[in-house]
Amino acid sequence: MEGTGRAARYRDVFANGEFRALWLAELVSSAGDQVARVALSVLVYVRTGSAALTAFTFALTFLPALIGPVLAGLADRYPRREVMIACDLSRGAVMTVMALPFVPLWVMFPLIFVAQLLSSPSNAARGALLADVLAGDMLTVGQGLRQIVGQIAQVGGFAVGGFLTAILTPYGSLAVNAASFFVSASIIFTGVRHRPAPIGDGGSISLLESTRRGARLVFADRQLRTLIWIIWMIGLPVTADGIAVPYASTISAEPTAGSWLLAATPVGAIIGAFVLTKLQPALRLRLMAPLAGLSGLPLLICVLQPNLIISCVLFGLSGVAAAYMVVAPATFIQRSPQASRGQAIGLMTSGYIASQGICLALGGVIADRLGPAGALGVAGAVALVLGAALTVAWRRVDLVEVSHGPAGTAA
Repeated sequence: MEGTGRAARYRDVFANGEFRALWLAELVSSAGDQVARVALSVLVYVRTGSAALTAFTFALTFLPALIGPVLAGLADRYPRREVMIACDLSRGAVMTVMALPFVPLWVMFPLIFVAQLLSSPSNAARGALLADVLAGDMLTVGQGLRQIVGQIAQVGGFAVGGFLTAILTPYGSLAVNAASFFVSASIIFTGVRHRPAPIGDGGSISLLESTRRGARLVFADRQLRTLIWIIWMIGLPVTADGIAVPYASTISAEPTAGSWLLAATPVGAIIGAFVLTKLQPALRLRLMAPLAGLSGLPLLICVLQPNLIISCVLFGLSGVAAAYMVVAPATFIQRSPQASRGQAIGLMTSGYIASQGICLALGGVIADRLGPAGALGVAGAVALVLGAALTVAWRRVDLVEVSHGPAGTAA
């Protein structure tokens, strides 16, 4: 499909056996992660009765992203398939320990941190390996399928997590998550072929120096620099998730209003991802930056505090626009040099995870001062302004080079 202008189709991508294995493994482990988040929240709150400590536990899923780029360099030093398998087995072992009822909370907190930290080299290796498995526009469609999987896992995982936690207890749910990592490792082992580590001098330098080189590589390149800012600004529309429940209390007396708002965003993202992957590749590239900015417009309208139905539509529309994340990471991956791709992807991934945690925290602080609707308005306004600036910056770079730039080699 590359160079033809025709959009790749889902069946084209699913025809690749290695992609099917990577996709299924990610689905299993992502769903397990959501189940674990529910179980940990319940476990910590039941043991301590502290809402603050429960929130701190949730924050631990974001904090490792701040140092994740250092470990992401492992995806360039060692065969990426083996990095993913090792990380899955290690996370499964950590979760197995956490599932033991006699493990005290003070031990669980560092284990949560370690488990999340291991996701950095795994995600970097997965993104880089995906570019080896899929070429050209198939990579963008593959990223779209990953986006849809992530949103489905978020909605379904939370629902199933609550059910499993009630039936199996939080410890049983943590054991389910541990099993999901072992299953993921076995799928990758059997479904993805071995490839040697990228050729380069990465093995002769420290991980810290490798991280610095990766940052210089990204920020010295106009396209990569613009792309990474477009990707990192996803934290602004995600702010709505952290404010959804208090905002719902200001517009509706319905006890489930917050749940409806939380569900509206990922549903919109799924719809947006599906539509975007049906568009022509060149059109997707042109729409990417404007959509990043437009993801803030519905949140800005929420300042008016419309009723629950309209607010759900607005949250959903923000999710539709935020589906630009189908296009941006795939374009970033294609543009990154193959030998340093893992490090670049690690920086990208860790940054957008950290940006979500930072924006969620700042959104809560602003909501205390201006109210939930005011905080949504601030996030929406910043997204509009930043998106407009990045749209101008993106139009100044050579889109043709991105469309036909370095892509992975088809398997």
